[in-house]
Amino acid sequence: MPLTVKSMLEDANAVIERIDTARAKALMGQGALLLDVRDAPELDGAGRAAGAHHIPRGMLEFRADPDLPSHDAELRMDRPIILFCAAGGRAALAGKLLKDMGYQQVYNMGGLKDWVNGGGELA
Repeated sequence: MPLTVKSMLEDANAVIERIDTARAKALMGQGALLLDVRDAPELDGAGRAAGAHHIPRGMLEFRADPDLPSHDAELRMDRPIILFCAAGGRAALAGKLLKDMGYQQVYNMGGLKDWVNGGGELA
């Protein structure tokens, strides 16, 4: 059976915990990384969550692998990571990818609107 986006999202949502803005803020207060996986034009058009780090979804594997020169030092296996995108789908897929790469504490906060609706500020 061919892989579909629907099945990939189901698999991702089964292993990545969905959290709200309040929990995201609490985790950030304990050192968690808020990671925006949207593409750059989306950030320019819709704004940025205050305190968020940005790595486009298409580059995540290359930034998350500590053995590559392109590794992003903000990504650490022992640091909780809270992902978000525009609506939550890419964040779920990115979360599963990070779990598959060995990251232990990975969460999906959904989309930028979830951040704002939950009282999160824009930068």
